Amino acid sequence: MFLGLDIGTSGVKAAIVNETGKLMAQSSAPLQVSRPKKYWSEQDPGEWWNATNKAVALLESSLRAKIQAVGLSGQMHGAVLLNDALKPLRPAILWNDGRSTNECSYLETNCRDLREISGNAAMPGFTAPKLLWVRRHEPKIFERLEKVILPKDFIRLLMTGEVATDVSDAAGTLWLDTSKREWSEVLLDACGLALSQMPSLFEGTEITGTLLPEVAARWGMQRVPVVGGGGDNAAAAAGLGVVQEDKGLLSLGTSGTIFLPTKRFAANPSGGVHAFCHCVPNMWHLMSVHLSAASCLAWLANLVGLEIDELLAGAQRYGPARDGELFLPYLSGERTPHNDSQIRSAFIGLGHETGPDQLAASVLEGVAFAFRDGMDALSATGTPVESLTIAGGGARSEYWGKILASAIDKPLHYLEGSEIGPALGAAKLAMAGTTDLSLDQIFTRPRVKNIIEPCPKLQNRMSSNLEHFRRAYPALKAI
Repeated sequence: MFLGLDIGTSGVKAAIVNETGKLMAQSSAPLQVSRPKKYWSEQDPGEWWNATNKAVALLESSLRAKIQAVGLSGQMHGAVLLNDALKPLRPAILWNDGRSTNECSYLETNCRDLREISGNAAMPGFTAPKLLWVRRHEPKIFERLEKVILPKDFIRLLMTGEVATDVSDAAGTLWLDTSKREWSEVLLDACGLALSQMPSLFEGTEITGTLLPEVAARWGMQRVPVVGGGGDNAAAAAGLGVVQEDKGLLSLGTSGTIFLPTKRFAANPSGGVHAFCHCVPNMWHLMSVHLSAASCLAWLANLVGLEIDELLAGAQRYGPARDGELFLPYLSGERTPHNDSQIRSAFIGLGHETGPDQLAASVLEGVAFAFRDGMDALSATGTPVESLTIAGGGARSEYWGKILASAIDKPLHYLEGSEIGPALGAAKLAMAGTTDLSLDQIFTRPRVKNIIEPCPKLQNRMSSNLEHFRRAYPALKAI
């Protein structure tokens, strides 16, 4: 048995798979995000550990006793600042935090090799500008800084005592030479940091340490190895067998991504595309990122006092937005293609007749149109993609899937286990690092439950709304 842990933004998920990759058990524990100031998004790393212990405890004890290895996945880009005792100096600054726009401008201006080395433009979500912000605004904390690690790797530290990360997660810091899969001293120096302050680098399938005795006893497990794992999207792709070119992954979670594996390092930083290492050896990937996806529907549900399922049913009754309603899904700013942390959401075209059904319909379309923008930015790299596997909590709605498939003009494949993709992938990475099975044997595609094809009729009805959507962003930015 192999355990995968996914340290997400809204919760920690745990999954156990057997030697054939079959899902044997899963559990979760919720998390909350703190937003103490405008554009800020933080979490207490201690809460990740509490939620991890809760999620593990919910798994059947007889299965836990048979665990052979553990893999980790989690939200990317978060800045966890540790002192010389390896304790957090402040709350973690998360991936959807937008405070470091000025620091991004500084990096672009003063580190001319940034895009060539990292393959990415500076964005407030990445880790590097966050550290520049701390250096400028919290200098006493920066002076005490001993190590910078990522969210899942804080859990690794408490599990094993080791300060380590994997190359897929490290690529999201802006400190990695992504083509060489190693830290760049040039990029670190631009932020006033040294190589000694970075975690040790591993491939996602390499062993990084062993479960500490006290943790093993608490979890009812042996002192098993812990592998590198991967950033959430890379791990989800591995879990769902998206490790070769021509196949992609669309993740519809708190945020939204389209993930395309590549055999070689490629980049399109001017289009807001992310170029990262994959969590499987000798592979890279391109990714479009939308900071608010399924979270937009959760936000609307809270706003109007309805359940998400009620909103989805209402949107389906109403059909495509047809009375001018439009939603721009920028609740936390946007990355691809705009790289704009300051932009915020808007409803346009509402009237006296507008109700929850119309609002829900416009939210589903607005998120889908953002994905279309991301797909177009990825297509500009020349990377081929035939179809997309869909994952994430939002994938439970096949009606939304129909809208997404039509908006991006690609078939969507629904697979078993897609709702826990990152945890599933982390467990499979643990298997890859501790067994003699080949990567082709481990990273297989789960059973296809359903395929949703683009709907020409729906595409025709949505085409004018897409045009309006693209004209709305520059108008909103101007004001």
